[in-house]
Amino acid sequence: MPLLRRVPPGRAGRLWLQHRLDIAGRGAELLDHKLRILHTERARMSLLAERTGETWATAVREADTWLLRGALLGGQRALRLSGGGPHATVDVRWAVSMGVRYPVEAVCAVPARSPGAVPDGSAALVAAREAYVAAVQAAVAHAAAQAAVRVVAAEEAATRRRLRAIEDRWVPRLQEAMSQVRLDLEEQEHTDGVRLRWAAGLGAARPWRDEELRS
Repeated sequence: MPLLRRVPPGRAGRLWLQHRLDIAGRGAELLDHKLRILHTERARMSLLAERTGETWATAVREADTWLLRGALLGGQRALRLSGGGPHATVDVRWAVSMGVRYPVEAVCAVPARSPGAVPDGSAALVAAREAYVAAVQAAVAHAAAQAAVRVVAAEEAATRRRLRAIEDRWVPRLQEAMSQVRLDLEEQEHTDGVRLRWAAGLGAARPWRDEELRS
């Protein structure tokens, strides 16, 4: 890696590498902690998405049943006259956890029909309208739950990649560089030790040599 090309020589390089190994270790711990929290949150949101999906499917089946009854009782003309009305609005509430922003709740509001609207042709169509309102509200809740799962799952995957990059690539390279620096220091210390012993031996022999020269 380009960063390892800037390792200082000698003991300064050992300190430099140890500092980065400490940083990498703390970073891996934080990422592992974040990963476990995200995994728990994704599992919880997946269960919520599953439940809201079942609620939505049930609501749609019920609404379709009432619509079919209304069509059989009043015909296509009654269905056309019962259509229309004001648009629904959706209010989404967001939350932030471990740096991830995701929807935690979505509320769908369907305004009541205006007093001048054409009345529904039968009780079955009234029930169908109410059932479809419930189905739309269930669909919005399910969509929010699914969106939360996607966001948290994406962040979980990204966190896992960063953790693996540290554990599988960055730390091993630092450790390899540290081993090489330590080996170089040991060789240097051994060489320095030999030189010191040689110099000490030479110094001890010098007085005898000087005495021989004087005599």
